[in-house]
Amino acid sequence: MLDTLTEIQINPLSDVMAAEVVGLDLREAIPPEVQARLDAALATYHVLCFRDQSLSKHEQIEATKQFGTLDVHVQSNRSSDIPLIHIVTNLDENDQPRQTIAAKGSVHWHSDKSYRHAPSHATFLYALEVPDEGGETEFANMLKAFEAFPEERQQELSRLKVVHSWPDSVRRTNNREASDEEKANWPPIAQPLVRTHPVSGRKGLFLGQHASYIDGREPDGRAMIEELEAWSTQPQFRYAHQWRVGDLLMWDNNCLLHRAAAFDGDRYRRLMHRTVTQGQVPY
Repeated sequence: MLDTLTEIQINPLSDVMAAEVVGLDLREAIPPEVQARLDAALATYHVLCFRDQSLSKHEQIEATKQFGTLDVHVQSNRSSDIPLIHIVTNLDENDQPRQTIAAKGSVHWHSDKSYRHAPSHATFLYALEVPDEGGETEFANMLKAFEAFPEERQQELSRLKVVHSWPDSVRRTNNREASDEEKANWPPIAQPLVRTHPVSGRKGLFLGQHASYIDGREPDGRAMIEELEAWSTQPQFRYAHQWRVGDLLMWDNNCLLHRAAAFDGDRYRRLMHRTVTQGQVPY
């Protein structure tokens, strides 16, 4: 077990966001003083990469639940024998890579479970196999994007709500209709277009794949979402994580959008385990 704060290093990975955490074995319990340092680092950098981990599914659950209560996933996965673990992969039932599976990944900008009354707080993605080229996870800093607007524009946006809809999201991006159970469990919900970060108090845009339209502004409400997403995902607000096997990436859904970059899914294998912690109602 770690005895001092000096046994781990937290090194920034870019000027926009993200830092790596070196020297921490997440198979061990995190001491309170180290946990406090990690919580502060997440509030500062929004993305933390725990390097050189070696975690079974059960060990990942035990490690990540130290950061909050774990949540179940909307979509089941054939490879997962544990509901709290979501398998993110392009491997088929014969353990072979397939581009058709890779193309179904989360290639659209989104914030996890934004269509819920209380969206996800932190997402954890653990890399077991990664492509030699492509397959990065890209992030957009919604705090910096909002703060780059003139004050008058900030005030205008802060008065609006945006409707997040799981049924509309799967229709637009997956070309299917949500089931009756999905519609009952996750009906459209109006969220603040500008949300307050629960730790820092900073304001940021709340958009992404599940955002359907600006409340009260149909039909032009969708066009406004696309305009704001194009603004907030400009290169100056982005970070792309180059994966290494053994990386456990943790990110803050309260202030980020993310997506998976494309890769040659017929040539390369990609296998990751995902867990998420429950969040709070946006305000």
